[in-house]
Amino acid sequence: MIRKPDAQPWVPDIEGLKGPIYLVIAEAIGRAVATGELQAGERLPTHRALAGTLGVDLTTVTRAYAEARRRGLLQATVGRGTFVRLEPEPRGGTAMEEGPVDLGMNLPPQPADLALPDLLQRGLAHLLAGSEAADLLTYRTGAGSGSERAAGAIWLRPTLGDVAAERILVSPGAQPALLAVLGAVAGAGEAILTDALTYPGMRGAAAQLGVRLLGLPCDAEGMLPEAVEAACRGPERPKALYCVPTMHNPMAVTMPLARRQAIAEAARRHGLPVIEDDAYGLLPSAPLPAIASLAPEITFHVATLSKVLSPALRVAFLVAPDARWAGRLATALRANVLMASPLTTGLIAGWVRDGTAAAVRAAIRGECVARQRIARELLPGTPFAAHPEGLHLWLPMPGRWGRLHFAAHLRRRGLAVVPSDAFAVDPGAAPVDAVRVSLGAAQSRQALRRALREVADALGADAAAPFSEVV
Repeated sequence: MIRKPDAQPWVPDIEGLKGPIYLVIAEAIGRAVATGELQAGERLPTHRALAGTLGVDLTTVTRAYAEARRRGLLQATVGRGTFVRLEPEPRGGTAMEEGPVDLGMNLPPQPADLALPDLLQRGLAHLLAGSEAADLLTYRTGAGSGSERAAGAIWLRPTLGDVAAERILVSPGAQPALLAVLGAVAGAGEAILTDALTYPGMRGAAAQLGVRLLGLPCDAEGMLPEAVEAACRGPERPKALYCVPTMHNPMAVTMPLARRQAIAEAARRHGLPVIEDDAYGLLPSAPLPAIASLAPEITFHVATLSKVLSPALRVAFLVAPDARWAGRLATALRANVLMASPLTTGLIAGWVRDGTAAAVRAAIRGECVARQRIARELLPGTPFAAHPEGLHLWLPMPGRWGRLHFAAHLRRRGLAVVPSDAFAVDPGAAPVDAVRVSLGAAQSRQALRRALREVADALGADAAAPFSEVV
């Protein structure tokens, strides 16, 4: 909220910032705008007043305000003063001028106050300066060292409870882990149960192995247990069940505990292995128990760090039902990808132990919350599904729009969204008229605001006739 007239004027916090003073002040303004400490339309102190407060030259503040204006943070009006822009621009121009805004790629947003490149640089430097650096620069056998598996047990404790490290494998991302598990439980031509709309990576893995996916119906709480029961009693004889119980991709549904228990019990009754893709399970501030904690003897749990930390960290923890299965899957992983990068896995293990990984995740969670609020603010009359701490939203189409037409319309305006067709297990089934809108890839909250305004404008407008722009 903008300060009242009798409130103390804003003073930049330049403690700890390094460099030329005018750039330090401009950077402090940017941080204050990003965090909401300075609100759109708020008036800043005069050049002379701020110079006196900070004990710097008047020209230094003048240069700082000019730099902040260049970055699109401030606007000045002769005779009135300097104000925070009503619509701050990303540096270098508007999001549309800089190129397409990606609302299609589902990745964690980078908070403005989190210098992830610096954390990576310092973390790797510390790792390579350690006594075990030589072991990180060679090949290794197995799916993770003992210390890395132990770190995985610590990382997964909020959703799995205590898990023996011997059941945990380290994989270079979730996709090789899913491919290894799928190949271990099903053969070519055999069937796996999943949601009618499911993660495209699973569709790709199944196609690679010749495994058939059978889509099941769901409701607002996720996959229907009675549908699992019916499929297990049917002629297909499925070999496993694949599910994304938290922040489902793409439908943004999170199974409540009772639904997870019902799915686990249905699978246990029929001896059906569960492949639990828990890419987002550790993102909520109050994570729910994983299915692997409810039925550990039949569940293969895959938890990537790409969605809760960064896609640059291609590491996932795979939890097998027991040590025997862990050994079998370690062989499969080695055949597929040989090993995960020891530098990356060593970095992650250190981050888990010293709390850096949890701090990064908390910062990303906070940015997700802020971006979901922006979505609710700019799409107030639009019924969409989303988790308040999630990376994306699931947007059904109003009657005048079809999903493919809507996606094409936005593409012409420099925006990318993903229609439901990309997730459909059965392309011949009646399509779900919806698109997935991801909030994390936009470079800033300002860029996201501009993109979502375009989405809102399109939703509120009459759909143009298909091919109306063709000449």
